[in-house]
Amino acid sequence: MPHGLHCYWKSDYLGELSDEAIEILVRHAWQASSPRSYTIMFQLGGAIRRVGDDDTAFEDRYALHALNINAVWSDALESDQHIRWTRDFWEAIHPVSHGGVYVNFLGNEGEERVRAARGSAKYARLVALKNQYDPTNLFCLNQNIKPTV
Repeated sequence: MPHGLHCYWKSDYLGELSDEAIEILVRHAWQASSPRSYTIMFQLGGAIRRVGDDDTAFEDRYALHALNINAVWSDALESDQHIRWTRDFWEAIHPVSHGGVYVNFLGNEGEERVRAARGSAKYARLVALKNQYDPTNLFCLNQNIKPTV
């Protein structure tokens, strides 16, 4: 994003593009609240699936698409409307999603979404590592995994 612009985004993994998912995408994408806003969908597969599901902390290697809904605007006084467009779009598409999300496509969405980006088993493994190597949570920026000790 160019310096000075405001942005807010939400993301989800999608499977097959059902008629319902396509209808939601078309309806909401064309109602963007700013001409700078955009929605992008990445087709997944290939190298992502060449690694075993439990070999790394990356989750949902079998999702078919990653969807990013990005509001971009210049006037800070308009923030509420652009954030609302993004959230409304995401809330409409989320029920037909995998429920997971690529961790680097998360905003400040809280522990539940960080857990969704990792999956329950991988999240538990990462908490155990955090307990062992960073029990005071010194490294707490980005998509933090909190220690339980």
